[in-house]
Amino acid sequence: MLNLLQKKEKSVLGIPKADFFNLAVFNPQSMNEKFPSSEKLKSKILIDLLFSEGKSIKNFPLKLLYIPNNKISINTHKTGVTVPKRNFKKAVDRNYLKRLMREAFRKNKYLVDSNLQHKYAFMFIYTANKKIDYHQITACMIHILNKLIEKEATHENLNN
Repeated sequence: MLNLLQKKEKSVLGIPKADFFNLAVFNPQSMNEKFPSSEKLKSKILIDLLFSEGKSIKNFPLKLLYIPNNKISINTHKTGVTVPKRNFKKAVDRNYLKRLMREAFRKNKYLVDSNLQHKYAFMFIYTANKKIDYHQITACMIHILNKLIEKEATHENLNN
C-alpha cells in the first residue's frame, strides 16, 4: 500500500490510482447532494393533502404531485417516491425503481433549491409498466423539474 502511494501509478482515466477515490472536484451545483431524513416525505397528513389538493406534472414514466408551502408549514422541500404494486408485483422491482428515482432527484435537486423561492412537498410516482434504466429516469426527472420551475415561475410572476 505504501509503495502504491509513493509511485502514484496512473489509472485508466489518467488520475493517479491512490487519489482516484479521494478526488474532490468543486462543483457549486452539487454542493449539497445529500438526502437526509429531514427532506423525506413521511407525514400521513401531508401525503393525504398532496393527493387531495396537489397539482401534478406528467412526463412519462414519471408523474409529480406537489403542493406549495403556503398551505403547509415546512422549512425544507419534502420528497417521496412511489411505485404502484399494480404495475410491479415483486417488491424487489418496486424498491429498485424507488432507489433510482431517489438517486435521480438527489443528484438534481439543485434545480429546485436554486430556482424556487418557496418550499414544496413532492411525490414522484412511477407510471410505466416496465423497468427503465437510470439514465432515462434521470432525463425524465430533469425534464419534470424544469417544467415545475417554469410553471411556478409564471405562477409567482402572476401573484406579484
